[in-house]
Amino acid sequence: MAFRTLEWTLRSRHRRGSGQARQGSGQAGAPSAGPGGALRLLDQTQLPHRVVYLELTTHQQVAHAIKTMQVRGAPAIGVAAAFGLALGARSLPDSPRDDFLAQLRSIRGELAAARPTAVNLAWALDKVMEAACHGPDATAIREAALAEAQRLAEADVAANRALGRHGAALIPDGARVLTHCNAGALATVGYGTALGVIRAAVEQGKRISVWADETRPRLQGAALTAWELQQDGIPVTLIADTAAGHLMRRGQVDCIVVGADRIAANGDVANKI
Repeated sequence: MAFRTLEWTLRSRHRRGSGQARQGSGQAGAPSAGPGGALRLLDQTQLPHRVVYLELTTHQQVAHAIKTMQVRGAPAIGVAAAFGLALGARSLPDSPRDDFLAQLRSIRGELAAARPTAVNLAWALDKVMEAACHGPDATAIREAALAEAQRLAEADVAANRALGRHGAALIPDGARVLTHCNAGALATVGYGTALGVIRAAVEQGKRISVWADETRPRLQGAALTAWELQQDGIPVTLIADTAAGHLMRRGQVDCIVVGADRIAANGDVANKI
């Protein structure tokens, strides 16, 4: 399934609104820029029962989406915030360059506060601010902010696909793969990290089945990972978190692929600790 968690989209004038919800099939095209644009975002709080896309037109709406986990996953949060900053720049009236940048930095602070512990959030906002600071005037700053947000979105998908190709080589045909939480397309702009590895292995013709931990207390595995794999037709079995050790002891897990919230110097990874 070729879908994107978020993208920049053109909006015709009669559709201008505030956080408009739209149902869709999960299919999305390439992002495009222009007047009347919006951030089109898959509302993950509605999954797995409904597929609802939001069209966000202000940085306040983007900050709210991050706070309420309508968008979640480090890469997706970062790029959403980048587009939020671009929306903020577009909302500001023309003013002298230094005044305009000062107002933009204030918006950056609002977005950064939406999830203070998210490393990708601050990183992406800094990337957009860095690009914006090269603009000689308000118009150029707006254009630079949006262009950088779009670049970050495309770079995320490209990195995920490359990661998937490399990781797939480590998964044998017929593997039973255990995963935790959701590190798929829903956690990124598209394709996914841990699930991207599984997705790439399947695209290579390997027969893969997945054990998906439910991931308490927010149930990302149950609500998101299982749904996402089902959309791709990849066999998935949802299990209680406490069942993972039992399956490993019985030799029913061939490999484990998870997102890494933190990686230690010796290579150990921590997820959801």
